[in-house]
Amino acid sequence: MNQDYIKPNEWSILEEGFDAQMVKSSESLFSIGNGVMGQRANFEENYTGETFQGSYIAGVYYPDKTRVGWWKNGYPEYFAKVLNAPNWIGINVLINDEKLDLHTCKEVSNFRRELNMKEGWLSRSFNAVLQNGIQIKVDTKRFLSLELDEVGAIDYNVTPLNTHAKITYIPYLDAGITNEDTNWDDQFWDVLEISQNNQQSYIEARTMKTHFYTCTFMESRLFIDKDEVITGCNNEKTTSFTSCNYQQEIKQNQTYTIHKFGGYVVDRNHDKNELVAAAKEALDKAVSFGFDALLDMQKQSWAQIWKMSDITIEGDVKAQQGIRFNIFQLNQTYLGTDASLNIGPKGFTGEKYGGSTYWDTEAYCIPFYMATKDQSVARTLLEYRYNHLDKAIENAEKLGFKNGAALYPMVTMNGEECHNEWEITFEEIHRNGAIAFAIFNYYRFTEDYSYIPEKGLEVLIGIARFWQQRATFSSDKNKFMILGVTGPNEYENNINNNWYTNYIAKWCINYALENIDVVKNDYVSDYIRIKDKVNFTDEELSLWKNVADNMYFPHSEKHNIYLQQDGFLDKELITVADLDQKQRPINQKWSWDRILRSPYIKQADILQGFYMFENDFSTEELERHFDFYEPFTVHESSLSPCVHSIQAAKLDRMDQAYTFYLQTSRLDLDDYNHEVEEGLHITSMAGTWMSIVEGFGGMRVLNNTLSFSPKIPKGWKTYSFKVNFRNRVITVNVSQNGTHFELEGKEEIDILVNGDVVTVSPNNLLTV
Repeated sequence: MNQDYIKPNEWSILEEGFDAQMVKSSESLFSIGNGVMGQRANFEENYTGETFQGSYIAGVYYPDKTRVGWWKNGYPEYFAKVLNAPNWIGINVLINDEKLDLHTCKEVSNFRRELNMKEGWLSRSFNAVLQNGIQIKVDTKRFLSLELDEVGAIDYNVTPLNTHAKITYIPYLDAGITNEDTNWDDQFWDVLEISQNNQQSYIEARTMKTHFYTCTFMESRLFIDKDEVITGCNNEKTTSFTSCNYQQEIKQNQTYTIHKFGGYVVDRNHDKNELVAAAKEALDKAVSFGFDALLDMQKQSWAQIWKMSDITIEGDVKAQQGIRFNIFQLNQTYLGTDASLNIGPKGFTGEKYGGSTYWDTEAYCIPFYMATKDQSVARTLLEYRYNHLDKAIENAEKLGFKNGAALYPMVTMNGEECHNEWEITFEEIHRNGAIAFAIFNYYRFTEDYSYIPEKGLEVLIGIARFWQQRATFSSDKNKFMILGVTGPNEYENNINNNWYTNYIAKWCINYALENIDVVKNDYVSDYIRIKDKVNFTDEELSLWKNVADNMYFPHSEKHNIYLQQDGFLDKELITVADLDQKQRPINQKWSWDRILRSPYIKQADILQGFYMFENDFSTEELERHFDFYEPFTVHESSLSPCVHSIQAAKLDRMDQAYTFYLQTSRLDLDDYNHEVEEGLHITSMAGTWMSIVEGFGGMRVLNNTLSFSPKIPKGWKTYSFKVNFRNRVITVNVSQNGTHFELEGKEEIDILVNGDVVTVSPNNLLTV
């Protein structure tokens, strides 16, 4: 843990007291979004201290030309940048012509910031003494509407406390925005036109190269002590900026309020020539509702989300706050309403990593969305990859693979690879396995097989072709090997026979062969269509099977364990317990060369495989591998603690499982990795949900039956969660004395509890 200023609270993220050193961290932690757009928690008023300005529109990106010192064949031409969009939240505030700026105020007191997760809004309040001696109280609240998802709303209030004052509000739109991370300091936006119509303002802009057309818009309303003030405004504009100026003489203790409505419309949803009209329609609708009515709608929308996705914990406020924060941010990032969107690793909270999709979606996020939404949301995520299959085949062709072999990108916006670190782009090919595993996981959980003959089998075939071609036959060992790879543990690059990569390659081939047989026998017309389209033969399938049947797996007879890779035991095996804590995190303190030579593991490859394919291994095998590898694991990947928590719970090591749970659930809140100011770890947040549901709750699908093996940390009184399993919603409530199950709907269901079959009837509490 590296910070501890967030106040424990079951439903809110709270900050009390203004600390300029924490501004950028808080901008990440208090970020808001609605699945279509999002923004960091920047102040509305001017702030001249250190800040990371960030507003983002889903699906809008810029192909920043790759910049490397030594170009290698196969490098992607660009790294997709999540674009910092034109800023619509800004409101310059002047008190007797002095600009409000918390960085320059004489005094700031009673500062409080709240992200209310239950209702979906961000607020801030403080008292300030300006350089001119005027004391003011400021209260703000804002949200991004779930109901009108192109619109956000701000309620900004200033009260002079020691004298009357002239207060000026200058709401503005600013398209003169740059990204924090650019390769060449390119201009990303081309402003096309700025227009104003009474209280409404618009900036039409287009992204360079990708040519996404957008319109940023705003309109404001003014109030004194809640009574609306009908007033005009003085409009100003430059080549990239437009503002309205509202001035008012305000008496001591009177409150001057501005309601600002703003947001974006984009040509992904509207005709690019009609964006101003679409923006006007959005504004007219928002203003007609007004701030308070929109806020009520926001509360209702979030109530519906929480009704299904909430996890309650009694007896541990920090644990409760952590899980709700993770669930909240996941729902702010992606709601499954647009098949062209996906779940970026930073969501709408920062620019690091770029791209909208990593393997995190398939390995971690799909289980969360399958169980807390309608199954169509998870299917939409699968279809996203099917829609990019042709690009995955092109990506493989660029590296020399043939015959429809598909290599899905490590990072992508549109299906093209856009990650330009060679040890990731060329070598972290295990991502292909996560794509296939997600198809298996979806069918296992939903029992919806239709996706496989309709779309999924083509994906599985392309992936199997890649693995067959990527494997190398060793005449020395008489086995197939996969050379020159990087596993999930990115602290080992360009190694041979990463166990996880080899295992998932074998599994992918076998799963593709299995489903070819099923489709051939049960979906004849689909089989004929697919066979004609991708042109596979029995001889080719025999080649696949030969690779799968003869895959090599490095193993140590001495330790009776699988090795992460061929050379792991050649390292100096000093455990993390013997590592000087001043050297942590090693990715910020050590050279990359030193990290690669060390035994330290960012996230354990083998334990990832044991998690995904746990039915292939005994509990004794898991324990042996856990005991060997965990002591070398530094957990500097956000994806690491959740898997370890699940496996520690399976091994009945609940104290250890709880420690890992707390780390994954509060990874950002407590800034374990010293990097939260860059943005949140959105995709790993789904792993936090898994830690409770699959770890403590022991949820699995065994023999086509939903199964639970509930355990509870000793400090908790109870915890509960819901899962939507095959369109039947089951509530699980675990206490120190037993587990209660409730079923919604009309049909009973048989489940397994600690290995025994029990029947849960609708609206009838079952206690085990």
